[in-house]
Amino acid sequence: MNAPLWAVAPVLVLVALAARADVRTRRIPNHLTFPALVIALACHAAIGGRDGLAASATGMAIAGGILLPGWLMGWMGAGDVKLMAAAGAWLAMPGAVVAVLASLVAGGIASTVVAVRHGVLRQAVQGAAVLAAWGLSRGRTGAPVSTGVRFPFALAVAAGVTLALIVRV
Repeated sequence: MNAPLWAVAPVLVLVALAARADVRTRRIPNHLTFPALVIALACHAAIGGRDGLAASATGMAIAGGILLPGWLMGWMGAGDVKLMAAAGAWLAMPGAVVAVLASLVAGGIASTVVAVRHGVLRQAVQGAAVLAAWGLSRGRTGAPVSTGVRFPFALAVAAGVTLALIVRV
């Protein structure tokens, strides 16, 4: 386990509540993510001092920062980014990195299942190819379009956080 034992329950409660809200409303409320983020930073600072705060803030920045381009491109909601940042603050480093990477893998698996269920897998694969070409091109002229099919990404965050709590880095 990468996260301190005292951080396990709060981060699991956070992602469970967020996943519940995301499944029900397709939104992750700010009144859940913002206090969780502040409390995580405060707890790490109170228990671990400057080093604890630094590890928590770095986890927050990396976990949220990795998802930020997805929000900027319109592929995910801001609540997903804020949830990942708050979870990263609780997990601190290096658990936050494991959680965000595992969340992206879980999200990729979920998006494939959703694309198959909605009959848009071919369009999704073509969109991924266009995205790769667009990302490698020098003269970028507009972002690739998505299939428009959405799923509650907080479920992927919950899976990623759980995996980060299980594996040891």
